[in-house]
Amino acid sequence: MKQFSVSTLSRAIAGICLIAFAHHASACTAVNVSAKDGAVIAGRTMEWAYDMQWTLKSVPVGSAVPLTAPSKLKLAGTELKSKFAFIAVMPAILKGADAFLEGQNSAGLGMSGNFLPGFTEYQAVTAGDKDYVSILNLGRFVLGMFDSVKALRAELPKYKVWFDPAEVSCLPTPPWLHFVFTDRSGDSIVVEFVKGQMVISDNVAQVLTNSPTYDWHVLNLRNYLSLAQDGKASVPYRGGNVTALGQGGALLGLPGDYQPSSRFVRAAYLRHLATTPANASEASQLAVHVLNNVDIPVGVVSSKEGGQTVSDYTQWVMIKDLTNNRVMIANDKNRANYVTLDLNQIFSAKESFSTLIDALPYQPNDATSRFKASK
Repeated sequence: MKQFSVSTLSRAIAGICLIAFAHHASACTAVNVSAKDGAVIAGRTMEWAYDMQWTLKSVPVGSAVPLTAPSKLKLAGTELKSKFAFIAVMPAILKGADAFLEGQNSAGLGMSGNFLPGFTEYQAVTAGDKDYVSILNLGRFVLGMFDSVKALRAELPKYKVWFDPAEVSCLPTPPWLHFVFTDRSGDSIVVEFVKGQMVISDNVAQVLTNSPTYDWHVLNLRNYLSLAQDGKASVPYRGGNVTALGQGGALLGLPGDYQPSSRFVRAAYLRHLATTPANASEASQLAVHVLNNVDIPVGVVSSKEGGQTVSDYTQWVMIKDLTNNRVMIANDKNRANYVTLDLNQIFSAKESFSTLIDALPYQPNDATSRFKASK
C-alpha cells in the first residue's frame, strides 16, 4: 500500500480536512511505572491544537466489535461480541466512528495511541485476506477482545490493519498512529505500521512519544548514557575546590524542548532514575511527576496556519491503574485536580455511557476551614 500523498488525499472526500490538520497532534507522551508490590500504572498526555470534543465512553461486555475490509473490495465483514468491558477516549468530532485512542479494559489491558506522522503506512488488504480491521476500530478490537499483551502479541499479526481516507467524510487529521499496549503484569509492546508492515517491539524503555519510529528512539537513548542521579559536590581546582551551586548537575544535557525525541529521552530517564514506588498510589504519583515534565502550556508550542497562530497544548492527562482498575483524569483547565474513576463499579453496571472529558466534575479541594480559628 503506497503512503498517502497530498495529491491522493486531495482526490479523497476527506482530503481538505486531512491537509488542514496535518501539522498538529504530534506531542503526546506515554509512560509506564511499576511498583515494588507489583502494581502497574500506565499514564499518558494528549496534546492538540484544536477542540476535538474528547469524549470518555464506557463500553460494556458483549458490545459489537466490527471487523471490516475497505468497502471497495466487497469482502465479507465480521461482527464479534466483546469479551471484556472497557472505558476509552475518542474524538467526538469524528462523526460515525468511535475511534478510541486511549483506554483500559476489565482485564487490566491498557492502550495509548500516539501519532506517528511521516512514517506510518498501513497494511494493504487483498481479495484473499480473511482477517482485517480498520485502524479506526483497532482500539475497540483490542480492548474488547484481549486480556493480555501475550495474547495480543500472538494474535494481532494475523490481522491486516488498514485505512482508506475515502471512507471518512471529514477526518480531522490522518490517523498516522502507533500504539503502546500494557497489561497488569507489566508486559508492554509498541505496535507500528511501517512500509506496509505491522512492526511489534517490546517496550523496553516503557515510554512512547511520536516520530520517528520506536526503534530509533531506543537507539537515541544511547546518546545520553552520561545522565545520572549523583552529581559531584565539588572538584579540586588549583589547590582549592570548586563547589556545585546545587543538585542536579549530573543531569546536565537532559533535553528540555518538546520535540518527540526530547520528550522520549526526558520521560525515559526520569522514570529510570526515580526511586521505585512502593505501591499503586505512589506509582500513580510518579507517573504524574514524569508527565508533568512534558506538559505543554498554551502558546509555548505554536505555528502559523493561514495567518492564524495555533498552539498545541496538553488537553488532558490519563493515569491508568491497571492492577486495581482505576483511572485518574485531568483536563487542561484542571491540571491540579484529577478526577478518579473506579472502573470495577462502572463495568459491573454493564451500561454504556459517555461524557466530554471537559465536562467531568473537577472539584478543587479547599482546606481553608481547617485553619479558621474555632469560636
